[in-house]
Amino acid sequence: MDFAFSEEQEELGRTVRAFLVRTSPETETRRLMETPEGFDRALWRRMGTELGLQGLAVPEEYGGAGCGPVEVGVVMEEMGRALLCAPFLSSAVLATTTLLRCADEDARKRLLPGLASGELVGTLALTEDSARWDASGVGLTARESNGSWLLTGHKMFVLDGATADVVLTVARTGDGIGVFCVEGDAPGLTRAPLPTMDPTRRQARLDYQDVPATRLRTHGEGWDLVSEVLDRAAVALAAEQVGVASRALDMAVEYAKVRHQFGRPIGSFQALKHLLADVLLEVESARAAAHYALLAAENEDPELPAVANLAKAFCSEACVQATEQNIQVHGGIGFTWEHPAHLYLKRARTAQLLFGDPAYHRELLARRIGMDKDKGAA
Repeated sequence: MDFAFSEEQEELGRTVRAFLVRTSPETETRRLMETPEGFDRALWRRMGTELGLQGLAVPEEYGGAGCGPVEVGVVMEEMGRALLCAPFLSSAVLATTTLLRCADEDARKRLLPGLASGELVGTLALTEDSARWDASGVGLTARESNGSWLLTGHKMFVLDGATADVVLTVARTGDGIGVFCVEGDAPGLTRAPLPTMDPTRRQARLDYQDVPATRLRTHGEGWDLVSEVLDRAAVALAAEQVGVASRALDMAVEYAKVRHQFGRPIGSFQALKHLLADVLLEVESARAAAHYALLAAENEDPELPAVANLAKAFCSEACVQATEQNIQVHGGIGFTWEHPAHLYLKRARTAQLLFGDPAYHRELLARRIGMDKDKGAA
């Protein structure tokens, strides 16, 4: 199987990279890190109207481009390289994928055009205090009252939860797990930003006190929908991690060429050559894993759940290794606030935990392919 992107997809990547170089340099990233919202809504709308990035995976009938997961992955990789401060993962991946995979045509018609154009920001609220990414971690409750639904409880670590216009909330009902659409300004909903290691990606705590909501129709059990969304989000995040790791490697190589010790570039030292070669191997292997997972999502491959676990686990570790070694190559300057190396490490560390850490995905993979049963039988 050819894991390489097509010429059109490569051109998409070049276009996005050029756009981000102009609009999201390091100075802009640092500025947005200090703002209450954490991103520029005007730039967010430009991304939707000029480039159509938020609507790449949205069918044309809802105002999108009608592309697929591969194109989204191309964009995520470039956004990872730039450490873009924007709610793309929460809105264009989590919220949009939830709507596309559910069975609620009314919700799609109502919300997807706004999400695709950048007029709306959406997110998915799943995790709570336990920070679990499975159904057992869902404690927030939903009850019917006079033909409508009311949500009570709280959610933690919600990506862009403090600024989202639409919050798709996973809740426990009398008949299992359901996904509910909540307006960002709904009565009874309180949102508070959380302090995070990574200042370029915002998280929030959401408190629900009899918050009115609309239940999304699903093709079956509600958790099946959430599981599908998480698999596809993990694949998109793996692509972003490749971008973060690739940029960290480039930074390390560039510095190794210009930093001199003992009258020669440090990149000429054998120990450093071996270090950078190891990182290159990890980055390229991660890129292959992410590209394969994107193709599996594109083709609705039944092996996607297992492939998503593999890609997320491997890319998480490769990304952390690349960003850590980047700091090591830079030496003392790499540990300073003024140098961007720490921002890439922080993104790598938080992305490693997002949607489950490598150990979680390996355990989930073992369950999905039946290895846990084989071990028990042995």
